[in-house]
Amino acid sequence: MSRWLPFPLLALALLGLWLLLWQSASPGALVTGVLVALPAAATLRTLDLQRGGLRRLRPVPRLLAAVVVEVVRSNNAVARIILGLGGPGRRAGFVRVPLAMRSHAGLAALACILTATPGTVWVDWDEAEGTMLLHVLDMIGEDEWVRIVKERWERPLMEIFE
Repeated sequence: MSRWLPFPLLALALLGLWLLLWQSASPGALVTGVLVALPAAATLRTLDLQRGGLRRLRPVPRLLAAVVVEVVRSNNAVARIILGLGGPGRRAGFVRVPLAMRSHAGLAALACILTATPGTVWVDWDEAEGTMLLHVLDMIGEDEWVRIVKERWERPLMEIFE
């Protein structure tokens, strides 16, 4: 079954979502849902997805709490910058951050965290060098941003995913 349909749970979830969207389990909706779900799930085979998952769950609540605190803090900081209350000398810039993490799931989580945090955007990933390019609205110093990303985000994500 895995050669014919490598992601059966995804196909089932897509079918369920289709039926929920149509608000019907009629034979026509069911057939159409199968015709949509099976090819959609089968196309994921071409993505060469990495098998993986969560290694440790203990750091997850601490990481989620840190993300919420950082998003609130960053919202405040960005609002102050936009309103001109941030003081003079604020400048935006790019920082290249070397990462030790190689888990695709961990890197995706890091990208989501950084992009969801106001004032920072993950711009590029160089897999050969293991570095990411980060754009920051308030450049406090490249070394400081490298330290923040590695200590605050990369370390707990590596505990979770690697």
